[in-house]
Amino acid sequence: MTPKPDYTAVPKGANTMLLYEDLARARMREAEQAASTLRLVRRLTAAKRWNRVSNWAAKRATRMASSL
Repeated sequence: MTPKPDYTAVPKGANTMLLYEDLARARMREAEQAASTLRLVRRLTAAKRWNRVSNWAAKRATRMASSL
């Protein structure tokens, strides 16, 4: 379970982050995390597809070689 972000203005070093800046950074982190997850899903899908193509090509090559 993802911890809920704290949207209060908290002193961070010498500067205090304003509420809208904190919200904007939280949204950016969430968007980056979603994009990272989507990239992983796309890579896994592509890997499965290429594996199927590879298996199909290997079977076809075997059939062609045995017919010679």
